[in-house]
Amino acid sequence: MTPDPGSQHPRFADFRRAAGQGGQAGQGRQDAVAFIPPPPAASARFPDAPPAGPGPARRADAPKAPGTESADAALRIPPRPSAPPAGAPRRTAVPEQPHNEPTTRLRPVRDEEPVGWAPPSGPSRRSIDALDQALGTHPGRPYVTFAQPETYHPETYDPAAHPRTGRQRVVAATACVVLGLGLISGAVTGSWLIGDSGEESRRGSFAAAGELWHTVPVDQLFPPTIEGDGAGPGGADRVWTRIAVAPDSGCRDAFDPLLRKALSSVGCLRLLRATYTDATRSHVTTVGLLFTNGDAAAMASLKSRFEKDGLDRRTDLMPLPYAAKGTVAARFGADERASWTLSVLTDAPVVVYAVSGFADGRTITEPQPAEEAMKSGATTAPAQSGLGHEAQGLADRVERGFRRTVSAAGDEPS
Repeated sequence: MTPDPGSQHPRFADFRRAAGQGGQAGQGRQDAVAFIPPPPAASARFPDAPPAGPGPARRADAPKAPGTESADAALRIPPRPSAPPAGAPRRTAVPEQPHNEPTTRLRPVRDEEPVGWAPPSGPSRRSIDALDQALGTHPGRPYVTFAQPETYHPETYDPAAHPRTGRQRVVAATACVVLGLGLISGAVTGSWLIGDSGEESRRGSFAAAGELWHTVPVDQLFPPTIEGDGAGPGGADRVWTRIAVAPDSGCRDAFDPLLRKALSSVGCLRLLRATYTDATRSHVTTVGLLFTNGDAAAMASLKSRFEKDGLDRRTDLMPLPYAAKGTVAARFGADERASWTLSVLTDAPVVVYAVSGFADGRTITEPQPAEEAMKSGATTAPAQSGLGHEAQGLADRVERGFRRTVSAAGDEPS
């Protein structure tokens, strides 16, 4: 048997020794009792009284210990409430919220009306009769309300169910007429003002273009090198190099007599010319800018005449080339002309033209306009050699450069 751990205490050994020395059993027990240690003193952690709390039921007639009245009051069961009298409305008990509760609990909603509640009698406070009584007016007064907005879908709207009054139709029609007249008058006024301004601008630009011949550098009108992307036969690229620039002069030695006569209606103010060659130096082309004395109406009339009578396709109305001495174009004369083009501008008093031929002085018996020489399937010498593309390509790019120069001059502040 395992010895009790408490038997190893020193005072317990004294107890056993005293019990063994006594002569009699009774005397030994008395001496042993004398050696039993007293209980420890009461403290806060080990009180003498049992803890307060629920315990065994105590009889009602048992004497109460001092200080137990408050504990009995806490344990006292409250009496059950008596049943309400018959016919009285039920009331749901709502527990009161403790004052020291840190949060707000959800309270149950009353299922029934409170005691003593009854629906109000008499007219509603929002009815017309109630308003009449409050304002002291006569019964039957008109009740004014705001009209409801029209909220409907165009596809589901039924005009018969929502007819418009005649007054509304008249007002809407009048508003549309007034608005339409205002828009029309504003457009007419704006067009009139803009028309005058645009006409003056065009006149100023037309006159400024006629004065560029003595203010613009020659390299800007006839660049030393002109690139013609896709300007050759079959969309081949071309590069032309300027080999000579003719001094500005009149038109006596620049055109055949018939062409000079055809251009006499607009006059000849100044003629600027330059001759180019291609990358192979086998073709030569002279391009020119003829500044006239004509106004916009005269230039428009001249253009219409050339297009109507086909003057730009007649071989007896070809421009003359500029054969600069000491260049590959030295032998480029009247008999070596193979293809040409001529364009009369209407936004500037200028005629742009170009004439092409072979650099070796080859005579051409059947010259052909550039428009026809560029057609697919053409078998003439100008068409087969691409001289039509040479004349048209150079004329187009010189004209584009001139228009850019005119536009830039018009944007400059006067």
